[in-house]
Amino acid sequence: MGALFGLVFHAIGGFAAGSFYLPVRKVEGWAWEASWFVLGLTAWLLVPIVVALLTTQAPFAVLASATPTTLFYAFLFGLLWGIGGLTFGLSMRYLGISLGMAVALGFSAAFGTLVPPIYAGTFGELLLTGGGRQTLVGIGICLAGIALCGYAGMLKEREQDQATKQAAVAEFDLGRGLTVAVVSGLLSACFAFALAAGEPLGELAEAAGTRPLFRNNVALVIILLGGLLTNLAYCGYLFLRRGTQADLTAPGTPNLRNGAWSALGGATWYFQFFFYGMGVVYLGERYDFASWTLHMAFIILFSTLWGLYLREWRGSSRRVIGFLVGGLVTLVGSTVVIGLA
Repeated sequence: MGALFGLVFHAIGGFAAGSFYLPVRKVEGWAWEASWFVLGLTAWLLVPIVVALLTTQAPFAVLASATPTTLFYAFLFGLLWGIGGLTFGLSMRYLGISLGMAVALGFSAAFGTLVPPIYAGTFGELLLTGGGRQTLVGIGICLAGIALCGYAGMLKEREQDQATKQAAVAEFDLGRGLTVAVVSGLLSACFAFALAAGEPLGELAEAAGTRPLFRNNVALVIILLGGLLTNLAYCGYLFLRRGTQADLTAPGTPNLRNGAWSALGGATWYFQFFFYGMGVVYLGERYDFASWTLHMAFIILFSTLWGLYLREWRGSSRRVIGFLVGGLVTLVGSTVVIGLA
């Protein structure tokens, strides 16, 4: 049942990650950095603190009792994860949404899943057990599903007319795009490393009386502070360069409504990690390395389903839709294989 609950929580987290941008689409009259600034404050500062206060015992006392080394590495990996999020946007810029997302998330899934057990020296143990080998097979199936979804996206873009292509990927650069996507995949996977670095915080939280299910919420406060610093610095740079900080208080703009939609997007973004942490707990120490692959798979699954619902694939050929459906079915199959393992 632990594996089943782990899959369910990762599915909920993936749904949150695949849905967070829907409220932001309703923002009117603000530059991207204005809405992202409000979203970031909500997702990486306000909500993590509130959730930690509601679900853990004496979270600030736990943080105060942690070693500086634990706090430093949790914050550092959170900072690197934040940079990965920014370079993820650049991969969209140079490769387009479909190809950029497939490459970046594919690398992120691979790095985030395989590096932790290799670093911890437990990868060889996985090869010696039936469950470990089956988990690795499930990861391979998941990566194949990501590749199929990415290939469907490439075919979709090829079927678009030239004007649409230029509008979508005006700065297409394969070499630069692949380089940025690799960097994005590696650094985005640092969230999995950050949670591992913050493991002592979870142990302290449990010792203070926190339920094991919520043990990672204290660590999230420190991890997401790192991501907050990265993103606020970038928003500040854009504010200074473009002068768009005035959007936040511009007369004649629905600022209150824009702030509410941006904040809702930020809260939704946060809850991907809330449920991700719960999924890690239920998969257990031996197989929690598979959590990042499952997270990536569910993000792609639900974001693609939203794309279908919003008719972003309208006009695509049956061949393209066939590859897309095949990729989604493969992703779902991979979660079943990993769960059974």
